Amino acid sequence: MFDEKSTVYIKTPLGIAKIQGDENGISGISIADDGTVSDSVPEVLHQAVSQLNDYFEGKRTDFDFKLNPSGTEFQQKVWKALLEIPFGKTMSYLDLSKKLGDVKAIRAVASANGKNPFWIVVPCHRVIGSNGSLTGYAGGLWRKKWLLEHENPSRKQELLF
Repeated sequence: MFDEKSTVYIKTPLGIAKIQGDENGISGISIADDGTVSDSVPEVLHQAVSQLNDYFEGKRTDFDFKLNPSGTEFQQKVWKALLEIPFGKTMSYLDLSKKLGDVKAIRAVASANGKNPFWIVVPCHRVIGSNGSLTGYAGGLWRKKWLLEHENPSRKQELLF
């Protein structure tokens, strides 16, 4: 039996987040500038909504709801490595490529990072340029800056555009 994915739209400080998933886990979280907030939250999405709200309220530094990603083996390897970047810390694309075992794969790593289907939860916003610059963020660099400052308020003066 095929179960259809459930979807909910929630308000966040950075826009309207779209969360999709089913009993197999969350399959996607994305952000948009505007949209209509959902009146109710499907049961299978309650945990994700609650944990994202806790994150924005400063009560949560990690997530433990089940993810159900769809991507290539390489993309999933990159997304798994992103999960290992600690809250409040950053890593360069070059360092992430080295961690994955191939310094020459930097463009492929950046591409996989950009295809991350789990906004905030798989913290692609924690990947920055080697010189400390904020580069390449599908949600917009202003959101990346906000997220990094939210996770580490002492960095406010360091972040470069």
